[in-house]
Amino acid sequence: MSLIEAVVLGLVQGLTEFLPISSTAHLRIVPELLGWKDPGAAYSALIQLGTLAAVLLAMRNDVVALIKGFVAGVVSGRPWGTMESRASIMIILGTVPIVVVGLAARDFIRGGARDLAVITTALVGGTILMALAEVVCLRRAHQRDAGRDGIEGVRLFDALAMGLAQVLALIPGSSRSGTTISAGMITGLDRRTAARFSFLLSLPAVGAAGLLEAWKARHEILATGDDITAALVGTLVAGIAGYASIHWLLKILTSHTLWPFVVYRLALAGLLATLLASGWIAS
Repeated sequence: MSLIEAVVLGLVQGLTEFLPISSTAHLRIVPELLGWKDPGAAYSALIQLGTLAAVLLAMRNDVVALIKGFVAGVVSGRPWGTMESRASIMIILGTVPIVVVGLAARDFIRGGARDLAVITTALVGGTILMALAEVVCLRRAHQRDAGRDGIEGVRLFDALAMGLAQVLALIPGSSRSGTTISAGMITGLDRRTAARFSFLLSLPAVGAAGLLEAWKARHEILATGDDITAALVGTLVAGIAGYASIHWLLKILTSHTLWPFVVYRLALAGLLATLLASGWIAS
C-alpha cells in the first residue's frame, strides 16, 4: 500500500466512522472506485484503532468517570448504585451480542460481507432504520417529548437495544453509529444522548476487534517497512479526522436530524447499484 493510499484511507475511516454512513463500506467502496486493492477487513480494523483513540480523547471525562464508577461500584458491592457504574455495566452487556456474533460469523465478515452487492443492500437496510428513528422522534415531538437527555437517562433496555443494533454493523454499509444511534432514538433517547452512548458503546468492540485483527494479520500488515509506515500513517490520520468528526456530529445532532444522512446513503446505494448493474465495478 502506498503512502497516498494510507492517507486517503485514514481520512475516509476518520471522517466516516462516527457519521452514520458506514466507514467500512467507504473503505471498501473508495479503493474500488480509485482502482486500488481492497485493504481488507484486517487493515480496516487496524486503522479503527485511530478512531478508538479519538473517542478516548474526545470523551475522556466520560470514560474516566465510568471506569472510576465501575470500580467503586464493584468494591462497594453496589454495582448498580451510581449512574457511572450502571452505565459501565450497560456498556459491557451491550457489547456481548457483537462479540458472540462476530466470533461466530468471522469468516463471513472477512469475506462475503465485503461484497459490494451486500454492502448496497446493507446501506438501504440501515437507512430504513434511521428513517424509522426519525419518524418516531417526530411523533414524540408532536407530544412535546424531546427524549431522555444525558447518560443518566440511559436505561438497560436502551443499552441492550443499541447492543443488538450494533451487531448489524458487522456488515459493511449498516454503520455502527447509524444503527446504534437509531436504536437509542427509537427507545426514547434524544439524538445527542444516543450518539454519546453509541460512541462509548463502541469502545470495547472496536478496541478488541482492532487488536485481534492486527495481531492475526501482523505478518501481512507489517511485512515490510513500507507496510508498517502505511499502517501507522493510516491510523494516525484516522485518529485526527475522527476526533474532528466526533465534535461535529455531536454539535449538529443538538439541532439537526438524521435526514441528510438518509439522503446521502440512498444516493450512495443508488450509485453503487447502477455501477454494479452496468459492470463498471465488480461486486
